[in-house]
Amino acid sequence: MSTRWAIEGPRTRDLLTYGGRVIVHGSRPELEWLIAGARIVACPRTIPPEQTIELRFHPQFEGCTWPLRREEFHR
Repeated sequence: MSTRWAIEGPRTRDLLTYGGRVIVHGSRPELEWLIAGARIVACPRTIPPEQTIELRFHPQFEGCTWPLRREEFHR
């Protein structure tokens, strides 16, 4: 199983969720680039896949092309 990366809340240190499911992504560098300044941590293996949601399925990122194409973003 490959490492799943999650976003840790800045104050609570809880993993960020959407709809009660932990938001995860398979690429730490991509996640760090997309969510600049966020603390990215390995998602604990004790959290089963059915309790996670891939970042690409989050409504805020539905317009992105996956795999990620950075040229689609304006920074």
